[in-house]
Amino acid sequence: MSGNGLPPGYAIGARGPRTDPALVAALRAVPVPVIGDCMGRIVGTSRLRPYHPVTEPAMAGPALTVRVRPGDNLMLHKAILMAEPGDVIVVDGAGDTTQALIGGLMRTTALHRRIAGFVIDGALRDVAEWAEGGMPAFAAGNSLRGPGKDGPGEINVPITCAGLVVAPGDVVVADGVIAVAPSEIGPLLERCRAKLADEERVRQQNASGATDEERIDAYLRSRGVEL
Repeated sequence: MSGNGLPPGYAIGARGPRTDPALVAALRAVPVPVIGDCMGRIVGTSRLRPYHPVTEPAMAGPALTVRVRPGDNLMLHKAILMAEPGDVIVVDGAGDTTQALIGGLMRTTALHRRIAGFVIDGALRDVAEWAEGGMPAFAAGNSLRGPGKDGPGEINVPITCAGLVVAPGDVVVADGVIAVAPSEIGPLLERCRAKLADEERVRQQNASGATDEERIDAYLRSRGVEL
């Protein structure tokens, strides 16, 4: 951390816990809105959009977190060099979109290192290259203006990214973006499976033309609506 001989504003923390790849794969198979519903509908990013083809499978992997000064990507470069295959790099860029934090050349390095993807509360550039696929990227915007490399920044510290609190090692799942603490994955998967089963029941009911009028009327009566 910053006390180990690093100047003020810099920190490099330890990796978070490693999650069983089978649990990561199980989360990847669950639609992110279902995960969000099962976490109380209060967790998830806002303002971010995908810059990769949305037909690609959802990404999932342990978070390697980065906090940078807006418009500066020095520590993001370092994070990419530290990342292990399957990591999702999550960047707190303070939502600034006036200068890109990452572009096509860094994407090429990430592909070589088999990084799972990026979640960036900031801008990227070289949009056409991200649209080629193979490297998921969610960002707050895009800008042709490149970044500086002056620092400071922090790696593997708790961050907030577009309204989502992420700790190092949290499992990030994205076709929207959500983060799950490793200790919560087992119970969460049980809730998700029950939710998916219930949604399938409702889906078949809707497809048959049946309605769930009583459930909606019960909501209305609970709010004082006389029917």
